[in-house]
Amino acid sequence: MIMNQSPFNPLSDARNFFRSKSALSYLVIINILVWILFQVFRVMAFLFDDPESSTAFTTVVNYLAVPASLSTLIYQPWSLFTYMFLHIGIWHILFNMLWLFWFGRIFLEYLTEKQMVWVYILGGLAGAAAYIIAFNVFPVFAPQIGGSYAMGASASVMAIVTAIAFYVPNYTLYLLFLGRVKIVYIAIALFVLDFFTIPGDNAGGQIAHIGGALLGYLFIKFIRPSSITSYRTKGSFLSWITQLVTLRKNNPPGKRTTRRPVTDEEFNQQKVQQQKRIDLILEKISKGGYDSLTREEKEFLFKSSGKY
Repeated sequence: MIMNQSPFNPLSDARNFFRSKSALSYLVIINILVWILFQVFRVMAFLFDDPESSTAFTTVVNYLAVPASLSTLIYQPWSLFTYMFLHIGIWHILFNMLWLFWFGRIFLEYLTEKQMVWVYILGGLAGAAAYIIAFNVFPVFAPQIGGSYAMGASASVMAIVTAIAFYVPNYTLYLLFLGRVKIVYIAIALFVLDFFTIPGDNAGGQIAHIGGALLGYLFIKFIRPSSITSYRTKGSFLSWITQLVTLRKNNPPGKRTTRRPVTDEEFNQQKVQQQKRIDLILEKISKGGYDSLTREEKEFLFKSSGKY
């Protein structure tokens, strides 16, 4: 991974991010605004020492959080969607939004904004489904099912982390104390950690994380967005059939196509041209930073880095 060479300015980067009007920035903004709204409600209830306001706060939270009880879920089906934007604790939303920001940006280097939104929503739904099923199937959760609720974007974020980790498994991040680590190892470590901490205090949350991670993995492996534009051009079954028919028409059984072997001179010329393009991209990074690259340039740079 080639690091951004532009000066590090957190405030400027944050300002540019929120001004970008991307799907990623909108997801982060929605989560933050919902959190702020509930914190204002919570503080006002505390300052006026109003038991009714405190009760109302808890009622509204439970109304938007997804319940484990099926008898309760029937009367608030919208909670399957609202829970994935709902946070109460500061550390909960802080870590979720940081992970969403970090891996969301990597996701958008290779896939589309529409795909990311779908992975976020489907990951949240998968996390809710895993949480509800587990609490209604395993006897250990029976005593607490009536008062158990789940909230937070963790399952959605895990879906995005896992999806992009298995789409570009060789993408490398530099982690403090650990050095260079492939993001696929980060995703696997998070999954294993969630599994082994199920017996802890947040069993429902860990199970939801696992549900989101599995959705992200299945999205990449079975929906298979095999290129940056795959969602737009290869996403449907009919499109896949059309491409297959066209391929067989152009290359009927029994017909073999052969390519002339590349000579040493041609190979060296190709390497020179490739290196020239890499140099131009690196020069562009030094002037405008990594974010100044087009998606095609980022893809070319990533593929080239794997050849050396």
